[in-house]
Amino acid sequence: MDALSNVDKKKLFSLFENIKDGKDSISNRKPKTLNSDVLLIDGLNTFIRAFSVAPTMNVDGNHVGGISGCLKSMGYGIRMMNPTRCIVVFDGNGGSKKRREIYPEYKSNRKTRIRLNRMYTDISTPDLEQDSMKHQLMKLVGYLECLPLTTMSIDHIEADDTIGYLASEIFTDKDSTVTIMSSDKDFIQLVDDRVKVWSPTKKKLYGPEEVSSEFGISSKNFIHYRIMDGDKSDNIPGVKGAGLKTILKAFPMLKEESKVSLEEIQKYAESNINGLKIYESVVNNKDLMERNEKLMQLEAVDISGSTKTRIMDIIDKPVPELNKMKFTQLLSEDKMFGAIENHLVWMGESFGVLDMISKNNKK
Repeated sequence: MDALSNVDKKKLFSLFENIKDGKDSISNRKPKTLNSDVLLIDGLNTFIRAFSVAPTMNVDGNHVGGISGCLKSMGYGIRMMNPTRCIVVFDGNGGSKKRREIYPEYKSNRKTRIRLNRMYTDISTPDLEQDSMKHQLMKLVGYLECLPLTTMSIDHIEADDTIGYLASEIFTDKDSTVTIMSSDKDFIQLVDDRVKVWSPTKKKLYGPEEVSSEFGISSKNFIHYRIMDGDKSDNIPGVKGAGLKTILKAFPMLKEESKVSLEEIQKYAESNINGLKIYESVVNNKDLMERNEKLMQLEAVDISGSTKTRIMDIIDKPVPELNKMKFTQLLSEDKMFGAIENHLVWMGESFGVLDMISKNNKK
């Protein structure tokens, strides 16, 4: 008598076929390259969040939470996203100038609020706080240079513009993915099937479905919500009375996947001006909305050809190798060994794969 019944044989045959199909799928899959899965980190956004909430001190009692908190946040993001490449982007010198020419009050209310659970003598006043921020930010750059990351700061443009350009115009291979790590909601306008946004504060990865589920607006039209709502953190006023619920009720087309233009929104408001109050507000604030679009849109950033060339030059450079010895030396100099526990293990777990991929890419 056969050990296997006909039914068992069919199940076993089906299992073998599934395994074979799986192997074929893996063998036919496009191999990972340096730019297969790119993580773009909003450097200043990550640093400021860490500086304002992390109470870490070095052995001398000086606040070092901006450095250690930022590094640990980046490491966590890399472990979560498993990228093949990581690029950390900071604002360039004079980066806000172009937007201030459009709107002089842009970011004029920016200040860092000390939210630590104790006061430190080195950041007990706004001036001392700013000095500490600058000092820690300069130190942070030295640590980043020890890691297998591409660090970028382009003069005359903000990090938002650089990240928008990289996501929309550089890393565009249909088989590649881009993840933007930032708590700045402006990046959600870039979300599509290929580009996602990781919010470190919400611990949430935004794809098109997540954007639609949380906000009720498609990512393709998210910019219009931002234009009407404004941005208090950047001191950009919106249309009075234009909250999310009101916008969704007044402009249902923003929920659709088809992209809507600002001109279409204006025309829709004009044709319904005797309806909801927001229609009149939108019509009367046409100039404000056009200005906000210039300030907030990131899909087609206005940067010069020479700036684009500068960005590509940095992208094309080899990724630095992981330098554990230099990193350890910096921790010693800054008396920060307690700030990142088991730092060698942490470096391996957070940056080891990136280091291996970058080395293989150089062969």
